[in-house]
Amino acid sequence: MSYDLIVIGTGPGGYVCAIKAAQLGLKVAVVEKNKTFGGTCLNIGCIPSKALLHASEMFEQANHNFEKLGIKTSKPKVDWKAMQAHKDSVINGNVSGIEYLFKKNKIEAHIGLGRVLAAGKVEVQAEDGSTTILETKNIVIATGSDVMPLPGIEIDEKTIVSSTGALELEKVPSRLLVVGAGVIGLELGSVYARLGSKVTVVEFMDKILGPMDADVSKQFQRMLKKQGLQFKLSSKVTGAVKKGKTLEVTVEPAAGEAAAETIETDVVLVAIGRRPYTSGLGLAEAGVALDDRGRVVTDAHYKTNVDGIYAIGDVIAGPMLAHKAEDEGVAVAEILAGQAGHVNYEVIPGVVYTAPEVASVGKTEEELKAAGIKYKAGKFPFSANGRAKAMLETDGFVKVLADAETDRVLGVHIVGFGAGEMIHEACVLMEFGGSSEDLGRTCHAHPTMSEAVKEAALATFAKPIHM
Repeated sequence: MSYDLIVIGTGPGGYVCAIKAAQLGLKVAVVEKNKTFGGTCLNIGCIPSKALLHASEMFEQANHNFEKLGIKTSKPKVDWKAMQAHKDSVINGNVSGIEYLFKKNKIEAHIGLGRVLAAGKVEVQAEDGSTTILETKNIVIATGSDVMPLPGIEIDEKTIVSSTGALELEKVPSRLLVVGAGVIGLELGSVYARLGSKVTVVEFMDKILGPMDADVSKQFQRMLKKQGLQFKLSSKVTGAVKKGKTLEVTVEPAAGEAAAETIETDVVLVAIGRRPYTSGLGLAEAGVALDDRGRVVTDAHYKTNVDGIYAIGDVIAGPMLAHKAEDEGVAVAEILAGQAGHVNYEVIPGVVYTAPEVASVGKTEEELKAAGIKYKAGKFPFSANGRAKAMLETDGFVKVLADAETDRVLGVHIVGFGAGEMIHEACVLMEFGGSSEDLGRTCHAHPTMSEAVKEAALATFAKPIHM
């Protein structure tokens, strides 16, 4: 069997790359080690977690906001099995959608463990152990990432879980200890906090959300504390021992200056990050270079040091984001079809799908200061936004950062209801090199949450109207 392109992995980067390449006239095949397409994102990551986030947010609304809005109802209860069934139906719908798109675009799928034998040759080992050799002009590695293990802690996906196990717990735990205050830890921690768990988050750094803007991190942590989440920053988990149905977790200061403490919990969620999935693919044997973090080394056109072998997504440098992988998949497909594929890494948004949401694109204040770039900052709170007041969603703010001399917008950061949707007008603005004045003088519909984005832009180059 011979192809123009074989994509190994069918997560967001892989399946988008395959579809785009087929649309451009290439004969394409995909290799997937799992029985379903979509990778981590569709099966055990982005999509199922958002289903639980939305369901738990609706439960929270019914518990706390309905009465304020004039809606009287009996106290809602959590039907965990029904909530899980909703999540599973969402997964199935998305996965079957990918299968349909492959058939529509005449993409051949091979289920089994893919291994690069050499440039132009891919071995597929089926579940029964049989192997098939495929020939191709080009190979794209799009195998994504896996859970980062925590030394000394053994994940059993029952009481000590990764994000995968956290989506499949048999019941809502009374107590949950989350290791890591990044996106995954805070999203899943907030799900269980809303459903009744006592959640404690242990974070090695002195702030949550790692590289995000410090102002955003500080104020967002206050909001989560009001929701009941407890935080132990500058701390590390060094052990977890089962004592009957309880886990005794040892927590020490990150700097090691004080005595350790023991925290009792029912479930531990290890969410300290992810690592590229590059093992078992035959990359080293094929001569493909990896860096010291196990990522595939590529040039600006996603090409490895071996002709005909490319890589995208979580297996290469850059943020481990599904949409970043998708854009790289499109770029590679265009390059292989003789076009000018390109990704603007300065305009890749990041979103935390908690309540309220956190969204960011471009530079943080800390990055601008470190680079010695002079900038202006404008800020506007949702507490001064009419639509936010009407919806009881006044937590948070919008912050715009612009070059002090040119007024070109360098970064936008939003904490608030619908932040993940609002961030995209900033993305479009920055893609075209727009200024804060461009944004502030653009008419926004009233009343909308997005007016806060306009007001923050006005605060950057002039003064806000409504504050």
